[in-house]
Amino acid sequence: MHKQILIVSHSGDLHADLVASILAARGHAPWRIDLDAFPRDYQLCQRLLDGQASARLRRLPDGDWLDLRQVGAVWLRKAAEYAYASADLTQQERTYARLETEQAIFSVLYTLDCYWLSHPLALRGAQWKGEQLERAARMGFRVPATLISNVPDDVRAFRAAVGGPIIFKSMSTPTLAAETVEDADRVSGGIGTTVVDDAMLDSLDAVSELSCQFQEYIAKQYELRITVIGQKLFAARLYSQDDARTTVDSRDMSAPIRYEAATLPDDIHERCLAFVHSYGLEYGALDLIVTPEGEYVFLENNPVGQFLYVQQLVPALPLLESVADKLIEGALCHSQT
Repeated sequence: MHKQILIVSHSGDLHADLVASILAARGHAPWRIDLDAFPRDYQLCQRLLDGQASARLRRLPDGDWLDLRQVGAVWLRKAAEYAYASADLTQQERTYARLETEQAIFSVLYTLDCYWLSHPLALRGAQWKGEQLERAARMGFRVPATLISNVPDDVRAFRAAVGGPIIFKSMSTPTLAAETVEDADRVSGGIGTTVVDDAMLDSLDAVSELSCQFQEYIAKQYELRITVIGQKLFAARLYSQDDARTTVDSRDMSAPIRYEAATLPDDIHERCLAFVHSYGLEYGALDLIVTPEGEYVFLENNPVGQFLYVQQLVPALPLLESVADKLIEGALCHSQT
């Protein structure tokens, strides 16, 4: 009997839905934790007695108990706000409940001796954008000249040193965390990668509020979205310069730009794999650009980045199937240990 595949995400994750369907069709129906319903709709028990450890989990109201020792692979997909049986928790109660919930679930998950796509410790270590850039440079990538600072004069000096246009780019989320607040409290829907114009330069004192990331603006021939799944690499070319809406930031999906499968030079291919695996990750979604002169420039890696849109736009890239393949392979390998 093969070991269980566990998916940890949220109930609105279409990526998880589609991979779960593929797994089920192949005889490996996964067990799923939707964090936006946890712990409200689940029961969990971790026990250590007389030196013997055990852990089990079930979904309410009448789900079967899952013995977590039978988990052979975990896909840690997306985080979500936890849900509780009581809807009227005070702010202090909710904060304490969140901290205790994290202790409970990760105390269980960290004990699992299985295949991870990817392990939470690897994900934690791989998310820092400034560190990514330094690592990428050490590994031979060209990276944009970058400044992360809350000193306005540093930004002015950086722009002078670059000798050309610079951009502002959020390090955490381009939505400016708009999705985390109620509509009445939302002051902005977000800001994408933005060329710093004269008006922004006149407002640089606002930088003293918190550190911001600025980079040299590098002209593009096209962009690349590179998805690494285990030892496999899939590259998609984005013709972002074909539409004014995506010239600076290609994330405007309203622009009907062309996507197509791409083949990387061998050295770039191997460097992308090595970069992702250097963190202990089994998945990565890297963004690179190619200059008009044909030089490859590293921008960032997204350790749990989206990939479904890439497959929808480039059906030749079997990303969903490759995730399912890797989870099945990992579970089968741990079934034999």
